[in-house]
Amino acid sequence: MSFALDPRLAADTLRIGDLALSRMLLMNEARYPWLILVPRRESLREIVDLDAAARGMLMEEIARASRFVRGLPGVEKINVGALGNVVAQLHVHVLGRAAGDPAWPGPVWGHGERQPYAAGAAEALVEQARAALGCV
Repeated sequence: MSFALDPRLAADTLRIGDLALSRMLLMNEARYPWLILVPRRESLREIVDLDAAARGMLMEEIARASRFVRGLPGVEKINVGALGNVVAQLHVHVLGRAAGDPAWPGPVWGHGERQPYAAGAAEALVEQARAALGCV
C-alpha cells in the first residue's frame, strides 16, 4: 500500500509523526493551535471510504489530537472538520479556538494572512505533540 501526502498539505504543515492510522501534521499557522490528521491510505477522499475498523481508529486519533489541543494555553473550544474542498485527499483538521482569536467566531479559513511560527516555536510544539501523542 503506497501513501503520498498531497503537496499542498506538505507545503503548509510540519510533520509531527505517525499514529497507527494517520500522519499527524502541524499547520504552520501561529495564530491557532492546529493539527491535521491524514490517514495513510491511498486514494481516500471521505471518511466513509475507510472500513469500519479504520473509521473507529480515526475517531480515536481525532480524540487524542483534540485532548492535546484542548490542553494548550488559551484554548477554549475545539473545531474538528474534514472539508476537502481545496485538497481532496482525506484529512481532518483539529484546531483550538478562543473567544477573541483573529477569526472568532467565524471559520479560520480565508481569514487574514497566515502567520508562520517563529523560529524554534514550531519545533517546540512539534516535540510537545510528538511526546504527548506517541507519534513515531
